[in-house]
Amino acid sequence: MFNIFKKKQYPIYWKKHIDAVKNSRNYSSYENIRFVCLDTETTGFDYDNDRILCIGAVAIKNNKILVSDSFEVYIQQEVFNKETVKIHGIRRNGTEKKVSEEEALIQFLEYLDDAVIIAHHTKFDLTMINEALKRLKIGPIKSRQLDTNFIHKKIAPGNLFHKHFSLDELCEIYNIKMHDRHTALGDALLTAYVFLKLTYKYKKNNILNLTDLINTNYYLNR
Repeated sequence: MFNIFKKKQYPIYWKKHIDAVKNSRNYSSYENIRFVCLDTETTGFDYDNDRILCIGAVAIKNNKILVSDSFEVYIQQEVFNKETVKIHGIRRNGTEKKVSEEEALIQFLEYLDDAVIIAHHTKFDLTMINEALKRLKIGPIKSRQLDTNFIHKKIAPGNLFHKHFSLDELCEIYNIKMHDRHTALGDALLTAYVFLKLTYKYKKNNILNLTDLINTNYYLNR
């Protein structure tokens, strides 16, 4: 009868994630912040019914992309949509080594550590990841988050509040050559290039700090 008062027990990997973000001492100095640019490939856009097929990520620190500090994991899913194969090319019985959803999330959280997340249209990728965590009865992700779409809208001229820029559009605007488009790791790397272009432009008129970048997001980190 006293079970309702029992403190919920979380898996060790989730506790480590919470502690890493909560106790990080890296956020006060921009040069010390490790950013992780991420992207997901999914079976579709339905948060409830679709699933993540791949998570790709690459780190940035002190305004440099750390290609050696990258991450990619493919996930075995029962849910599959042959229509989206045309976009991401991930087949149900493809040659990629695939792990369970839980194992993929464990690996990702370990890689993420205390990093600040960057994505393009962050809400989609993070909601898909948080829905996967919810199936494990944990979550949501505690990391601070940035969105290249919103940073661009903050520094671009004109009233662009209601405009949503695609990753392709930002690559064109900032003269970034596109490659490996619609692969998770490829799109994560393109997002990293966009982020560096954005911060270079931003710091021409502003002191670069995490708080101001987070304030460009409107809806994230609240």
